[in-house]
Amino acid sequence: MSKLGLRGRLFLSHTIVMLVGLSTLLTVGKLYSPQLFITHIEKIQIGGVNVRYFRRQLLEGFESAWSRGAFWSVIVGGSTAGALSYLVSQRIVQPLIQLERITRKFASGHLEERVPPNEIPELNRLAESFNHMAKELEGVEQRRRDLVSDLSHELRTPLTVVEGYLEGLADGTIEASSDIYQRLAKETTRLRRLVNDLQELSQAEAGYLPINAKPLNIRPLLASLVQRFSDQLLESATTLSLDCSVDLSPAIADPERVEQILVNLIGNALQYTPQGTVTLQAWQESDKLWIAVKDTGQGISADDLPHVFERFWRSDRSRDRHSGGTGIGLAISRRLVELQKGVILAESELGEGSLFRFSLPIAPRFTAS
Repeated sequence: MSKLGLRGRLFLSHTIVMLVGLSTLLTVGKLYSPQLFITHIEKIQIGGVNVRYFRRQLLEGFESAWSRGAFWSVIVGGSTAGALSYLVSQRIVQPLIQLERITRKFASGHLEERVPPNEIPELNRLAESFNHMAKELEGVEQRRRDLVSDLSHELRTPLTVVEGYLEGLADGTIEASSDIYQRLAKETTRLRRLVNDLQELSQAEAGYLPINAKPLNIRPLLASLVQRFSDQLLESATTLSLDCSVDLSPAIADPERVEQILVNLIGNALQYTPQGTVTLQAWQESDKLWIAVKDTGQGISADDLPHVFERFWRSDRSRDRHSGGTGIGLAISRRLVELQKGVILAESELGEGSLFRFSLPIAPRFTAS
């Protein structure tokens, strides 16, 4: 019994129910039908003759007829019920066999396999759950392949540069100088930054990055960032300013993670705004605190805008690589915002500038009712 399959178990259970039903019918019929028959015929009179005087003959005839009828009823009913039980068991088990076959294909790498709908509600829900899981896993596998491909592409450039300089230094075609060593140091720094960003992104997407959320007054943080970046813009044609009310409610957030997000957004805005203004804004809406970085720089095209938070995406790959960007900063920022129960959005128009804004939840006792 322990090794019996589901089809056999279903058929056996139907057979047991059928046998119990037939046994009950035969037992009750055998015990009570003759008594009821005798009670009934004792009340019948035909032509003034009481039928009860022929009780024995009638009872024997009744029992004989009942036995033959019960025998054929058992044969016909049992055969019909057995056949129906087998068909029902087969109909229930067949989708499960199909699911097993598809699961095996899925496990062997055929991630496009899906389970067709089924008229049995429970099995149909199982099929829908499997298909949802399959779709998610297919997306994860596609993202993994994209990550490996993008990572290989990103690592190839600095490694090729380093390899070229080292080979030139080794065979004497390149003369050793402080400039060469500075270039090598710059490429190794870029490699280290790429590895660190990848590790942080992996931890963020897996939810392993610690978030120390607590009430945070956002204005002092914004003011310090504006001061820090402004010191680097003394000889630049770009200006950085702060537009923030002094009476904003505290947000529930991790100060270090918020600073990390803003440093990335402000750095990107300054990079793509060689001449113009970058404004750091903050305002309150209901139970959310919004923080935005607005610039008057190059902007992003409508086709590129949906991809800005993807890993390794660049609107200008050659420019970003030359400047040392890894193409992961916005992906990390999005995940950090999500881990703090917020959302991040991007608005831009090519040639007009960009606006990146994200929300943070306001501390409960400061939430507007």
